[in-house]
Amino acid sequence: MEKYAVSSDDQKIHYKESGNGNIAIILIHGWLGNTEWWADQQKYFTSNYHVIQLDLAGHGKSDSSRKDWTSSRYADDIKAVTDTIDSQEIILVGHSMSGAYVLEASLKIPKVKALVLIDTLKNLDESFTEEQAEEIMFTHYRKDFKYAVENFLPQYLFAEQTPVAVKERLQYEFLQNEPEKAINVLQPLYKTDFRGIAEQVQIPVVAINSDASPTNLESNRKYLKDYNYVTITGVGHYPMLEKPEEFNIILDGVLKKLI
Repeated sequence: MEKYAVSSDDQKIHYKESGNGNIAIILIHGWLGNTEWWADQQKYFTSNYHVIQLDLAGHGKSDSSRKDWTSSRYADDIKAVTDTIDSQEIILVGHSMSGAYVLEASLKIPKVKALVLIDTLKNLDESFTEEQAEEIMFTHYRKDFKYAVENFLPQYLFAEQTPVAVKERLQYEFLQNEPEKAINVLQPLYKTDFRGIAEQVQIPVVAINSDASPTNLESNRKYLKDYNYVTITGVGHYPMLEKPEEFNIILDGVLKKLI
């Protein structure tokens, strides 16, 4: 079922609800993503879980008129949806930029019992400043977004084994956005130091990370009290799209351990 919740700044947040079970898993996409990125997971997990796929503000079918783009607002988007669903135990699954936002959201939602991060926050000691983001990414997006999406981003987002169909799909979806909007929805990630937020997280956190870049376990455990990770090989930044069957089995195992 397709539904809407209202966030703290009156943005309508679109979400899909399916499945059943005592535990809800809430699947949250990364930059310029949408609920459909989780279609394979929705089919796989609905027999055992209450499955929620949501569109953050500025994404998918959610409102895009937000004036104040902040990490706190994104956390409020997630909270708005959790407030409407009938589940007492929730596991948040955040991909890419949403990994940071599920950390923050978990501090606002007592019903959240664990977090799963997908290919994100692999080294909390590696900070990327707002100035660096402007220089390395946003300048290129403003100058020629299409060129950046087709020539600059692939070296960071895709692996050699990433299926061509996945690359083409993502590039097509990215290019449906105006450059300034693409920048606005990503900027909050570089305006917040998430290490201070991570230090407040008391619940278990498990990551499923691509082998395309290393995970620094020691660094992350300085901030997150209960952190572990699993590696999925031969994928880029989108394991749930690149190898959905293998990803589902890994996520299933992670969820069972957390429960």
